Amino acid sequence: MLLIDHQSGLFQTVGDMPLPFLRANAAALATAATLARIPVITTASVPQGPNGPLIPEIHHNAPHAKYVPRRGEINAWDNPDFVAAVKATGKGTLIIAGTWTSVCLAFPAISAVHDGYQVFAVIDASGTYSKMAQEITLERVMHAGVVPVDTASVLSELQQTWNRPDAAQWAELYAEVVPSYRLLLESHAKAQQVVLDQELLDSQRE
Repeated sequence: MLLIDHQSGLFQTVGDMPLPFLRANAAALATAATLARIPVITTASVPQGPNGPLIPEIHHNAPHAKYVPRRGEINAWDNPDFVAAVKATGKGTLIIAGTWTSVCLAFPAISAVHDGYQVFAVIDASGTYSKMAQEITLERVMHAGVVPVDTASVLSELQQTWNRPDAAQWAELYAEVVPSYRLLLESHAKAQQVVLDQELLDSQRE
């Protein structure tokens, strides 16, 4: 998983989706990578400048993530250390999200496809300055062979099954990405509690 340029300064320019939505999705990807035990590589574009630092959730949620500094390259794939870090994982499939979608996501995604990787671009965990920019970027990356996906679908593919000990943590991730899903969890929990309460009452009457 490559989380590219999710920076506090760049986030202020995002115009194609609500900022809290973008931030929650990027953070959820980091958490999912930790739960699924897949490598994470991060990088930032001139973090000492107006683009700002990476949002703290990225490395907080994925403490195993490897940060690769750049020397001014706009396309992270133009940085040899970044490419070397990707190759070192031994993986041939990449999940990429970045801000801006039209630059920080699109450029390395297309470059990685050119180098033989299968690339999935998480569009709703990436943000850019306008809906128009997002739409034409989607056309561009799809034409290059990049597969667009959304955060919830990535979570589901990484989770694979509900029959796992950390299932509750995955459910919480869905609630962060799809807020209405929390209502589903709450109603289910309430229904379970009603059943338990009734069973308790029945046992006391016996």
